[in-house]
Amino acid sequence: MTATARFISFEGIDGSGKSTQARLLADSLRADGTEVVLTREPGGSPGAEEIRSLLLTGDTDRWSARTEILLFTAARRDHLEKTVLPALDAGRTVISDRFADSTRVYQGATRGDLRHMVDQLHTLMIGREPDLTFIIDMDPATALRRGLARSSGEDRFEDMGLPFQETLRHGFLSLARANTDRCVVIDGNRDPAAVASEIRAHL
Repeated sequence: MTATARFISFEGIDGSGKSTQARLLADSLRADGTEVVLTREPGGSPGAEEIRSLLLTGDTDRWSARTEILLFTAARRDHLEKTVLPALDAGRTVISDRFADSTRVYQGATRGDLRHMVDQLHTLMIGREPDLTFIIDMDPATALRRGLARSSGEDRFEDMGLPFQETLRHGFLSLARANTDRCVVIDGNRDPAAVASEIRAHL
């Protein structure tokens, strides 16, 4: 990995605007001449995209939390091997819409207190953290309405309801407090351009 290559992730509850902000930052950096790979999780490589469809569609009880952890970790390993590490080794900046923090919060902290299992698998199979993580914080009710309005067909986690989204929000904020070396919390309850401006200022 060259000195200029950076690995940046965006995290937040469903509908928080993190995907939009990841795209806006990628566009901004490209305009400055930076080589950027914009990717996402679950997904970001052909194999991981196939696993994505398994995870984000279907009934809310389609998978147990433990099975979800295994599927997300498998997708992340393929994403890391096929997309993230090759791009970083080539000196490109990688911007990922979600990474391991989502699994820590969605499965590890909200669905049976399985955080220890998530961390063990991450150490064993992934072993890489982003250099910088932006956590887009937003009112859960507003974010949930926005997420469901997309009607993307990938609504399995949104369908778990508002209490689940509120728990997720607390999980992300707690994670940010525990990882101040790389996590920056951004207020997402604003115009997307204002949010993007603050994110760019942190770089």
